[in-house]
Amino acid sequence: MILSLIALAGSLQGQQPVTAVDYYRLTTIASPAMAPSGRHVAFTVTTVVEDKDRRHSEIWIAPADGAPPWRLTSPGTEAGNPVWSPDGSMLGFTSRRDGTGPDSSTTWFLRMREAGGEAFQITGVNGSPVWSPDGRTIAFLWRGQDSARGERRRGWVAANAITRGPDPRRFDGRVITYVRFKADERGYLPDPASVSPNRLYVVPSEGGTPRLLMPGSLSQTAVAWSPDSRSIAFVQDSTEHDELREDMNPDIWVLDVAAGAARRLTGAGYQQNPAFSRDGRSIAFNCSRGRGEPEDVCVMDANGGNVRNLTERWDFDPGAPQWSPDGRHVLFQAEHHGTIQLFRVPAAGGAVQQVTRGLRQMNGFSFSSDGSRMAYTSTDVTHPVELYVAAGDGAAERRLTSFNDSYVASRHLIPADTFWYNSVGGLRIEGFLMRPHGYQEGRRYPLVLYIHGGPHTQYGHVYFHEFQMLAGQGYWVLFTNPRGSSGYGHEFTYATRGRWGMEDYQDLMLAVDEVVRRTGAVDTTRLAVAGGSYGGFMTNWIVGHTSRFRVAQTDRSIINWFSWYGSSDAQGLTEYEFFGPPWERDSLYYALSPMRFVRNIRTPLLIVHSEEDFRTPITDAEQLFVALRKRRVPTEFIRYPRSFHGLSRTGPPWLLVDRLERIRTWFAHWMGPAGDPPAVGSN
Repeated sequence: MILSLIALAGSLQGQQPVTAVDYYRLTTIASPAMAPSGRHVAFTVTTVVEDKDRRHSEIWIAPADGAPPWRLTSPGTEAGNPVWSPDGSMLGFTSRRDGTGPDSSTTWFLRMREAGGEAFQITGVNGSPVWSPDGRTIAFLWRGQDSARGERRRGWVAANAITRGPDPRRFDGRVITYVRFKADERGYLPDPASVSPNRLYVVPSEGGTPRLLMPGSLSQTAVAWSPDSRSIAFVQDSTEHDELREDMNPDIWVLDVAAGAARRLTGAGYQQNPAFSRDGRSIAFNCSRGRGEPEDVCVMDANGGNVRNLTERWDFDPGAPQWSPDGRHVLFQAEHHGTIQLFRVPAAGGAVQQVTRGLRQMNGFSFSSDGSRMAYTSTDVTHPVELYVAAGDGAAERRLTSFNDSYVASRHLIPADTFWYNSVGGLRIEGFLMRPHGYQEGRRYPLVLYIHGGPHTQYGHVYFHEFQMLAGQGYWVLFTNPRGSSGYGHEFTYATRGRWGMEDYQDLMLAVDEVVRRTGAVDTTRLAVAGGSYGGFMTNWIVGHTSRFRVAQTDRSIINWFSWYGSSDAQGLTEYEFFGPPWERDSLYYALSPMRFVRNIRTPLLIVHSEEDFRTPITDAEQLFVALRKRRVPTEFIRYPRSFHGLSRTGPPWLLVDRLERIRTWFAHWMGPAGDPPAVGSN
């Protein structure tokens, strides 16, 4: 209950509220890889190097018995993505090291049964290693030597371009004839005809000349060996080169390594992430009929044939499947009511069972060869991510790392209470509320409503530095999973299709009403709203439909669906969500554009956008800013260079922290902290 938070109101002695610059102290744990023996876990540790405005990643090793972990790779180089050999004698990882050229392999190895030792490379291994179960062969995906050694400007001029310039050597622009010419974080893309596919190779584990298994123009992904080391399952999409495709068609293929013969096992739809059973007779995989359709775990015979859907009656979206060693269950992680948990389903059919528990988000489940132990990362609202191990059934959990303990001990980290409320159409919506730092009974405090992106993602039980900072400022922080969010069933996730800003808007307004009613401690004259991506769209929509919020902040947002469609790298989003492109559904694109309601906006608005955001390009922020300034609405427009759509999560550290502090000071100006509000119009 929300009122239970009031009993916990006082801050702890010696603990200070979270600040923006505390972000520099956080350590991130990722990519856990359990050794086959179950005795050790390799994992990636990422820290912020503040003075150089970058992040640094290393590989560490943690004994599963709880002994102190140690650094495995050099602090002077970057390293990540650890992978064990089947017998645990070697660890592969990726690293770009000094002295290696841009065309050199980034795959390195360490011998794990020797004390110390230098990292080395295996001749012919040019991608992340996937060892055969017998340890004799390494498979990997690679675009090939020709692609690696291509000229820097290769593909800048489309191969089928009609126009010609007088001197190609002087031309430093681009000639584009293909739709997908840019991508967020990757920038402008070369002509697809100039790019080699990411194809499947094998090489002996001691090194040698790579052997191409799948010639042709299509890429392979999701490589998985059969237990007898004779076959490889992978995914290949026949629509890869159809730039105007309405949907993709990834299929499961199986290849006989010795013969080099491949056969397709699945047909129409999305089929991904194949995994052989331990006896090699079956393949589990993720299956779906297409975009927006339910996602499930299916099983079929390794030779193809009848497909059985194991999760058809389970209304959530499973992740990549893994088999239990005895072959009786298929395991997978999934989002569930603001958490991420491990689940399993009987391979013979039956009910899905939840393996892990707790109000937290867990990721990267990795198992010992016998399945008796697993490793994973875990985080909750008051604890940044750390590494854990447990028995294969989730029992006997042990935390192996404490990288963030000193930070947690020094800061007053505020928990979130969970509540459910009724919304329009009879839907039950889950919300989360963090109390203000220094809460005192009988006083009223400002409230910030946060809206997540997607919209098909979720907020929940995870450490979020931005929320902790604002709760530390003395605000209630409210975040919800309105309809359209993931983790609540397929129908709930796609309830917003063609209706962005309709019932989901009401879900959000009713959440505010519910918190005001339950706590009796919200200053309703000091409400703020903020969000990014879909949350930025919704923030723009909200301030165009109500004046109840005193201030707002919109991040990487959308104001005009017509301009967004022509400048984004993700047109398929609205083609599906709005039932077609804008020239076919122009009335819907217009009806759902916040620009239509910009004349109603009176709320002071902080606009934050990255200049190299190709997912929601900055042109929408520019349109919004000009419209508000022309209408004399108080607004500031912050443009961040060298950053993409994910600035708030993974952007350059200096810019990320600067963004946090500008949001804090913008809200403080218009709402004040926990004390008396500022005078209206104060500067």
